[in-house]
Amino acid sequence: MSLVNLNSENFKKEVLEEEKPVLIDFWAEWCGPCKMMGPVVEEIAESMSNTVKVCKVNIDENPELAEEYGVMSIPTFVVIKSGKEEGRTIGVQSKEQLLKIL
Repeated sequence: MSLVNLNSENFKKEVLEEEKPVLIDFWAEWCGPCKMMGPVVEEIAESMSNTVKVCKVNIDENPELAEEYGVMSIPTFVVIKSGKEEGRTIGVQSKEQLLKIL
């Protein structure tokens, strides 16, 4: 399973109605740290696809989602379980640090 790109149309179905925990990467094209995190996020998406759904939100294309989740700086990683936020971390993280919030 690859990464799911979220927008306001698919957010409810892909995140809020998902049974597995969802890791959301709020990012932007112009963000250097976001680009650094890309391979780490993809690795988690591939290695943990049975237990975790990994999604990305481009904040330039979906500012309403960034606003709804109070994203002030990027990259921001939010974990949603059963429709509720269960964890959050901001900035460049190691794979281990991201897995901790899951």
